[in-house]
Amino acid sequence: MIVVTGAAGFIASCLVSKLNQEGFKDIILVDDFSSDSYRKAEKKKNFEGKFYTDKIERNVFSEWLDNNHQLVEFVFHIGARTDTTEFDKAIFDTLNLNYSKDIWNKCVEYGLPLVYASSAATYGMGEFGYEDNHEVVNKLKPLNPYGNSKNDFDKWALAQKKQPYFWAGLKFFNVYGPNEYHKGRMASVIFHAFNQIQQTGEMKLFASHHPDYKDGEQLRDFVYVKDVVNVCLFLLEHRKNSGLYNLGSGKARTFLDLVKNTFYALEKTPQISFIPTPEDIRDKYQYFTEANMNKLKSIGYSHEFTSLEDGVKDYVQHYLKEGKYY
Repeated sequence: MIVVTGAAGFIASCLVSKLNQEGFKDIILVDDFSSDSYRKAEKKKNFEGKFYTDKIERNVFSEWLDNNHQLVEFVFHIGARTDTTEFDKAIFDTLNLNYSKDIWNKCVEYGLPLVYASSAATYGMGEFGYEDNHEVVNKLKPLNPYGNSKNDFDKWALAQKKQPYFWAGLKFFNVYGPNEYHKGRMASVIFHAFNQIQQTGEMKLFASHHPDYKDGEQLRDFVYVKDVVNVCLFLLEHRKNSGLYNLGSGKARTFLDLVKNTFYALEKTPQISFIPTPEDIRDKYQYFTEANMNKLKSIGYSHEFTSLEDGVKDYVQHYLKEGKYY
């Protein structure tokens, strides 16, 4: 039995689909399934048609694990509050920090391996680079309460004398792909570009306010969600070399590359204009992120990551255009 938290969300629902493809069907979905918190019918569609054993409400999962831990083989803790525009620290303390501590302690108590979602948001402006070595974690300066909550848990995990026999914290970079219909403002730029192009025939990007970067040439490490879940499957089988790991493509690309490829996938001529970056986020705007992927590769992960061109084409043509789910 495999547990996946945040199972109605973007990355976790794709992980459930990948597990199903690999023959794993005894899966426990953990999330907030209450109708008032459900992000609309879209989020429910993320797990419709998938094979699983049961759905467990997030707020009773700890008790459920006390009663059923002997049946559990592995825990993927992907669920989190991921809204970077939310500034209520108490929400993040409850959902991202303390909830994760509880899951960690249960995995220690019951001898369960754990993979959890950290974030590249922990790196802040990148003052200390983007290397996933443990020595730098205490120095990092995230830019918002979300990033702080993820880094606070990473720091806490590394400080624990009692740890799961295998654990990995995955620092997700800019993940894009199917099953993010429900995310609204927090969906990927590709998702927004697709919708804007379909509605208006053009795409507006933030202009550069940095002398070293031309408009649209701000760089991000965009990683396809199918690659993300492939890494999760690798760790499910690997179960050694515990620690924090970057999870990006390892290659920074421009927003212009991203949007042009969205136009190409739609067989349209790119029509791109630029608008000023809002002043309230201008001083914290990142112009470059790129995951150093050497650590993951050093423990045996050898799959090639999907190119931006191939990832955007697959996402647009096989999911967004068809309104399909993974």
